[in-house]
Amino acid sequence: MQVLVFNAGSSSLKFGVFGVGTETREVFRGSYERFRAGGCEYRFRHGEADERGAAEFDSPGEALKGVPAALKRFGLDAIDAVGHRIVHGGARFSSPTLLDDETVEAIEALTPLAPLHNPANLEAVRLCRGLWPDIRQVAVFDTAFHLSNPAFVTTYAVPSKWREAGLRRYGFHGTSHKYVAERAAQEIGRPLSDLQLVSIHLGNGASICAVNRGHSMDSSMGMTPLEGLVMGTRSGDVDPGAFGFLSRELQLSVQEIEDALYDESGLKGLAGSSDMRDIEDRATKGDPQAQLTIEIYAYRAKKYVGAYAAAMGGLDAIVFTGGIGENSPSMRRRICDGLDFMGLQLDHDRNMAVNLSGRAAPQIQAYGSRVRVFVTETAEQLMIARETAAALAAGQTGGQLRLPIAVSARHVHLSREAVDELFGKGYVLDQATPLRQPGHWSARERVTLVGPKGRLERVAILGPLRQRTQIEVSRTDSFALGIDVPVRDSGRLEATPQVTIEGPAGSFTTDGLIIAARHIHTNPADAARLGILDGEYVDVRVSDDDRTLTFGRTLVRVGKVSFTEVHIDTDEANAAGTEVAATGELVQV
Repeated sequence: MQVLVFNAGSSSLKFGVFGVGTETREVFRGSYERFRAGGCEYRFRHGEADERGAAEFDSPGEALKGVPAALKRFGLDAIDAVGHRIVHGGARFSSPTLLDDETVEAIEALTPLAPLHNPANLEAVRLCRGLWPDIRQVAVFDTAFHLSNPAFVTTYAVPSKWREAGLRRYGFHGTSHKYVAERAAQEIGRPLSDLQLVSIHLGNGASICAVNRGHSMDSSMGMTPLEGLVMGTRSGDVDPGAFGFLSRELQLSVQEIEDALYDESGLKGLAGSSDMRDIEDRATKGDPQAQLTIEIYAYRAKKYVGAYAAAMGGLDAIVFTGGIGENSPSMRRRICDGLDFMGLQLDHDRNMAVNLSGRAAPQIQAYGSRVRVFVTETAEQLMIARETAAALAAGQTGGQLRLPIAVSARHVHLSREAVDELFGKGYVLDQATPLRQPGHWSARERVTLVGPKGRLERVAILGPLRQRTQIEVSRTDSFALGIDVPVRDSGRLEATPQVTIEGPAGSFTTDGLIIAARHIHTNPADAARLGILDGEYVDVRVSDDDRTLTFGRTLVRVGKVSFTEVHIDTDEANAAGTEVAATGELVQV
């Protein structure tokens, strides 16, 4: 499949053509950029050929109209699909989505959340739909990767009316953070679902993301791309009381303050320039304001790295990307220095000799460092091409198979050791009730879970026995026990909290306490019919006469003889008003 990808901004346009098959490769790259002096430049790269020159276009929108001719000139006009970067997808768009009239209207309604970005993105969408009316076009959202963030991350402590109006944290640069996390996992040689990473995207726009075992757990950007790190012209974190102060002291309007925080702040506000290269040059010559700016920039990033390591309960690697992250050895060193207490040590020679050709991802940590440090180029357009092709493939192959919804109440999976401690040496559990998953059963016996705050009585035991004990509860159960329980995929039990299990013959204290992430059990035949793969995440829609609810980021688990059904916990079922007998279907693009 040949996919044309667009990343349209208010003053620039980037586009590329990608061949998507067993692997994704870039075959063409183009860009138009308007410079501060008012001049423009176009640039094309096809294979090793690179040409650039003055452009005759007045805007990225006008430049986009010239793309078909450019593609034809290079023999690349046989396009199968078009993918678009859309900055803000709100809470609705959790995955790549086919662009039809309804979707375009829904994205336009999100403009107040990204007034500088979504309008430019949509201008490209509308022009492309006119230029290629018969080619399917897909929106890939910057915010989608972060919709897995838990509510305690996304919720601002503000009045309920504000939250009901849509005030919440979203996070951005999701496509970039997802790509570099996957790239780091590839280099480490372990599944992303086993790793705890911090992705550091440092460019004119900058953000940091905690990628906890394959999921975005937190991101430094918030409701808009203004929150978080110091950026080229954006302030990052600012006390919201500044609005009242500036209004009273300088008689500035809300719009004037907001405009200044977006366009006149950050590096530009501190040092008069939004270019870190210029600021670093001035700092070496003794400019005290440039020196302070660099210290502020690095300190803010380092603070987030430490916070996210603490939030995840561990750190396997950090990944630098973006223009500054890729090209400034001194900034990487400033951010990493002093993090020895976390097991992170930089090798200064390797840091100075980074070579990113061929999409390399070199490691620059010192030998013996427990935490790895990567540098790699981000590849947002490549990721958009992949996700566009995958979304269209799923839409083509997906069937209308109804998916039974199984509501999973609290239960335990016991090891042989646990059974011996709880019921006596060599005790055999009574397999009282067979379950729908072949070979699985519920035991007649029950146990009690004991936490620092309370007890949960008569907890079910599910078999067969496992190598390691796993206890699954709901979030409400976790408050009843008084234990902060993480959401995890089944079997991912590293660094999970302990709980005491009581049985008739004794007690057993063990880790393995989780809130099980929602998932689909299915078999190879049904997976092929649905167009889904083991280990990927999909959305499942549940509808009845009164309401429709979509469960996002549902893990697919394919087993040879599995019965196809969706597992959710009791809290999710109660919130959705879902009955045990409910059914759902995959959300198709």
